[in-house]
Amino acid sequence: MLVVLLVVWMAYSVMSSLWTSANGAPWVPTKLRTVRRLLEMVQVRAGETVYDLGSGDGRVLIVAARGFGARGVGIELDPVRVLWTRLFVLLLGLRKKVEVRQGNFFTQDFRDADVVVCYLLTSTNRRLGDKLIEDLRPGTRVISNAFPFPDWELVEEDLEHRIYLYRIP
Repeated sequence: MLVVLLVVWMAYSVMSSLWTSANGAPWVPTKLRTVRRLLEMVQVRAGETVYDLGSGDGRVLIVAARGFGARGVGIELDPVRVLWTRLFVLLLGLRKKVEVRQGNFFTQDFRDADVVVCYLLTSTNRRLGDKLIEDLRPGTRVISNAFPFPDWELVEEDLEHRIYLYRIP
């Protein structure tokens, strides 16, 4: 039975990675110290709304809510990760502070964001850039983990953690 579960989990992991890669980026968990650093760098304040595009297991949302007093909204394509995050949020008592939407962030509305967090490939950032500029209010902070927005004016960068901060003009 354990072998069957392991094989099913491995097959799911491969399929999920291929599916999410084709639609933005594969899921790679961010180290918690990097999560904290990017939320500090973007200066998240209590009461702000932080969107995580491709939210994976929800760690950015949870740290934003618990550690910074923000409201977290995740958009995640993978339904299993959405269910996992929703369960974890429920167990942590954060249902009023964290919401996870299942879907493709290219078709979602996130105009109410104060902060947008991305851990996507550079090619995905390039495709997403126009939507962010069109949809977000001027001054909205966009922070990218590991992969920059190549055509955007950089506000600040942390080379040690490979984090890039931008503002919507």
